[in-house]
Amino acid sequence: MALFMLLVFAGCKKDIIPDDDDNTTKTGYDMVFDEEDVPVLSLKVSLNEWNRLLEAYDTDHNTREYVHCDVVFEKHGKQYAVPDAGLRLRGQTSRRRPEGDEGQMHGTGNWRRCHYGLNFRKFHKGDDNYDLDGVHRINLKYAKEDPSYIREKYCFDLLQRMGIWTAERASWCRLFIHVEGDALPVYMGVYLMMEAIEDEFIEERQQFQGDDGFLWKCGWGANLRDTDDWRFGVDENLGTAYAYELKTHKKQFAKGKEQLCRFIRAVRSLSGTAFRDWIEKHCDVDLLLRTYAVFIAVGHWDDYWNDMNNFYLYFNSDDLDNYRMFMIPYDMDNTLGTTHICGVQTDAGRHDPFNWGLDECIFISKILSIEEYRSKYREYLKAIAAPGSEFAYEKSIVRIKEWQNLIRPYLANATGEDLTIQDLPASWSNNRWYRIMEDGSSNWFRIKCGVLSAL
Repeated sequence: MALFMLLVFAGCKKDIIPDDDDNTTKTGYDMVFDEEDVPVLSLKVSLNEWNRLLEAYDTDHNTREYVHCDVVFEKHGKQYAVPDAGLRLRGQTSRRRPEGDEGQMHGTGNWRRCHYGLNFRKFHKGDDNYDLDGVHRINLKYAKEDPSYIREKYCFDLLQRMGIWTAERASWCRLFIHVEGDALPVYMGVYLMMEAIEDEFIEERQQFQGDDGFLWKCGWGANLRDTDDWRFGVDENLGTAYAYELKTHKKQFAKGKEQLCRFIRAVRSLSGTAFRDWIEKHCDVDLLLRTYAVFIAVGHWDDYWNDMNNFYLYFNSDDLDNYRMFMIPYDMDNTLGTTHICGVQTDAGRHDPFNWGLDECIFISKILSIEEYRSKYREYLKAIAAPGSEFAYEKSIVRIKEWQNLIRPYLANATGEDLTIQDLPASWSNNRWYRIMEDGSSNWFRIKCGVLSAL
């Protein structure tokens, strides 16, 4: 941390390579999100800006207001400095005040682990000097109600291993926050560092075959059946949550809304051969089926189908009728045995994969009403459960132990929270007997593979 304390920001991005024998060749996303070590991410915030963040939370617990901060990222013996980045709080039900009680300003010493978002170009739109080796945004998530520390990381890693290229990149970092005037930074512990689903997320993936379309963040109420006006809105950083929130091309909201509404009306009205022909034209159905097979394997109950929640939609063209739509996975921490009484489910480990969710969430069930797609879906589920698969206990536990051993030395932090790794689901889980590390009759992977292989 001494280098961080001494580094002077001069108004532009700096790379510092202290050793001539550093032969690291990874750059950009591959460098930021690799798993070879646990990098240090240091945020320096002025006293006024930090207090402004606290005040914004007190005014509106759902605030999306950004404050100014300087960032240093240290990895593989190399430093990357980004001055004047944007920092904000994140989370829905998980959002917290990062320090002290309501009304208190900095200096209480009562720190809390919170989810954060970093936008390196928030205050410098389009300026190439403001990025983290080509990465424009990252999200930081603490292990909220996940004593194992690995649930969300495991899920996105499995998606990628199964060829789901729409999955976010994710790896860990050690987070320090230094409020100006304090003698030392405060160590906040190990955080999961995640790729942000924004315009650059689309641009980085040529598989979308078009990066100038409409991106929607979908939260509670996004059932892909109803088109009431209250469900649609623009992300304006005002804390208002919509079922469908437009993230790109916000000035074309009316056109984007009309495109999405036409899609929803077709889902609702078409059937039989007409629906099959239409969905083949407008959606990568095979990718969607493989994505949902992974959702079911990991027990992602807080999803579109069961809770009309936690997904993104991307339309790869702004043409109202000629486009391909992609469903992008999101927010997968309540998985692998963290279950809840929600929607139609009480136990995501044993629930029927063909009747996963709500009647009003008709999109997936209509696809599975077509025998060709239903058969493919069954094949993908059974393949995930097959002996020797990436999901099988024997392979899963190797990755889990490697990740836990990687981060274990860095868990102790100034908040006193999440200090140990335990083989438990969330405290509020309605099936608290599930285990992921301990092998036996309660092991999530054993139980789920048994259910899926019997289909």
